[in-house]
Amino acid sequence: MAPLAPLGHQLQLNENPYGPPASVREALSRALSSANRYPEFLPQRLPRLIAERLGVDADRIVVGAGATGVIMHIVQEFGSGGAGVVMATPTFDGYPILTTMSGGRPMTVPLTPDGRQDLDAIADAIDERTRLVVLCSPHNPTGALITPREFEKFLHRVPATVPVVLDEAYVDFVPGEDRIEALALVDRHPNLLVLRTFSKAYGLAALRVGYAIGDPELIERIARWQLPFGMNALAEVAVRACYAAEPEIAARVSVIAGHRHRLTAGLRELGLSVPDSYANFSYLTLPEPDIDRVAAALAGAEIHVKRYPTGIRITVGDRSATDAVLATVRSTVQ
Repeated sequence: MAPLAPLGHQLQLNENPYGPPASVREALSRALSSANRYPEFLPQRLPRLIAERLGVDADRIVVGAGATGVIMHIVQEFGSGGAGVVMATPTFDGYPILTTMSGGRPMTVPLTPDGRQDLDAIADAIDERTRLVVLCSPHNPTGALITPREFEKFLHRVPATVPVVLDEAYVDFVPGEDRIEALALVDRHPNLLVLRTFSKAYGLAALRVGYAIGDPELIERIARWQLPFGMNALAEVAVRACYAAEPEIAARVSVIAGHRHRLTAGLRELGLSVPDSYANFSYLTLPEPDIDRVAAALAGAEIHVKRYPTGIRITVGDRSATDAVLATVRSTVQ
């Protein structure tokens, strides 16, 4: 019997609304015949594969069970024992949760009124207890972007002994001309760690494939936390197939960007405040009483979204999902 499909529109986890391309599904199907075999004791082939695609040495790459798995290893190494981890709030939930799990202390800095990370305030929050700093670009949950110029200026304010994580989970949705030249910055700033994932644009969320790029010394320290046999054996197969299918994946990213534009424009036409997003979601900014009312209406229509103290994050789905969101919000605010 086929599993029951989830009801409604699942727009709370920033998942890609489309399954993997046919060629990727076929590669995974063929690989299932070896499901009785363990993966590598510690991953070697996957880091080499990613490094080759990026044009860096393999000792600059560490992989994990999704970006969250890599984050866990990073905070275990740098954020434990009561260490301070500076981050914006709100941000990706994994950062405060995993920091606390590892025995660290989240040191949070509010976003600016327009939903951006306040880089000056974050730099000012760094003190002698700080052992790690986290930034996201595009930011989760608002979709706001850090410009290359302001990011490099920020790096010069951070002590060289404090690692900085630049979380680029949604970088594939950012136009090339707006992206930070992360790999070049890693060469100039050995304390920089760039985090990426195959869960979003590549649509491999269920396979849990993430990685970080950094100085070999930092990468070695992070990799020592890896769980033996901890990486899914299908990860390497899927990543290789996705690299071969990149034109098709890029076309899907373009479609999602079009739906994001339509969702954002539709919400703004209702007189609502929505920051420019460079990710696969839109952030509907609302005052407190209206957040509850709109969130309740969306839930009543079986549209699942993520609520925050200042607004609602809505993943970009397919056309029917966008239609449903706009119709429900329209009936609520008008």
